[in-house]
Amino acid sequence: MRFPDGKREGGKVNQTTDGIGIIGTGAYLPRRRLDNSEVATLTGCDPGWIVERTGIHSRRVADHAEATSDLAVVAARRALRRADLSADRIDLIILATSTPDWPLPATSCRLQALLGCRKIPAFDLNAVCTGFVYALVAAASLLRDSGFRFALVIGADTYSRILDVHDRATGVLFGDGAGAAIVGRVPLGYGIFATDLMADGTKTELVQVPAGGSRRPASVDTVKAGGHYFKMDGRGVKRFVKEEVPQAIHRVLESAALKVDQVDLIITHQANGVLLDDCLTAAGVDLAKIHRTIDRYGNTAAASIPITIDDAVRAGRLRDGDRLLLVGFGGGMTLGSVVLRWYRQGARVAGDTEERALTDIPLVLGE
Repeated sequence: MRFPDGKREGGKVNQTTDGIGIIGTGAYLPRRRLDNSEVATLTGCDPGWIVERTGIHSRRVADHAEATSDLAVVAARRALRRADLSADRIDLIILATSTPDWPLPATSCRLQALLGCRKIPAFDLNAVCTGFVYALVAAASLLRDSGFRFALVIGADTYSRILDVHDRATGVLFGDGAGAAIVGRVPLGYGIFATDLMADGTKTELVQVPAGGSRRPASVDTVKAGGHYFKMDGRGVKRFVKEEVPQAIHRVLESAALKVDQVDLIITHQANGVLLDDCLTAAGVDLAKIHRTIDRYGNTAAASIPITIDDAVRAGRLRDGDRLLLVGFGGGMTLGSVVLRWYRQGARVAGDTEERALTDIPLVLGE
């Protein structure tokens, strides 16, 4: 099968998850806004330099009392509401995060309890910033093969907890947030049409938190050395993204029997606005088809793609039948792309005044 009116230009359509799609979305951004002037004071760089190099104007930072699960549960409740589902109808939870509440157990299990779900499978997935795409593909495959009806897929991270705020290479980039999607059955001709996942483990050193795991257990010495902070080789990451992202886009579109100009909307990991423009231009993408949140929220790691999907829904940029391309990349290094045909969301629609009002207002976490 292929998209209606799409032309097969070679390659094989990867319809392994046909009839499985996103039926509801939600997001949560913490109340505290950190603008470039504050970040510049901490990092010793100019606010204008941050915009010029990254395209970021502000980001959100979690309150000291907020952990990753607290952000995730609000996004999940909003996605359930958009899909017009109660929590007891969810059959599976996958939480994509690299900043869990604790090393173990899985933060998804706490999320299950907070939501009041049944005793369903719940697990965490760590593919760093590609995590949501990996989790979406995993959920779709499990729904198809297991008989589950609905999966809750969340990307949530609190990188403010692992950043050296004085490091200009990383301190200017990241924000906290959570995005969620309800994945379920959709009519034939809608949903996921093609996927492309890959990893290059020879580049693990490009993105790391060096200490705190079994290789370098936490100690007084590792803490003094800053080994618990997020480290990134910016130049190496830039090379990886510029080399691999255009190829990944062409691979997944070939699998979907689509050309790049047939895609209606493109949502990528919101890593760095300038870098994204460069590599997407190289892939032949019309930049007007990209939906962005990087300017307002910065790089929210695994949360960036679902937050941006939800933002596009509320902005009216995703309509029934639109061809949507998702592209994620992150530490590992990992890369993931998905092509899907958007299916209209039920209970809450784009432009809903009440839903817009919820965007930046925290819900009571205990409700």
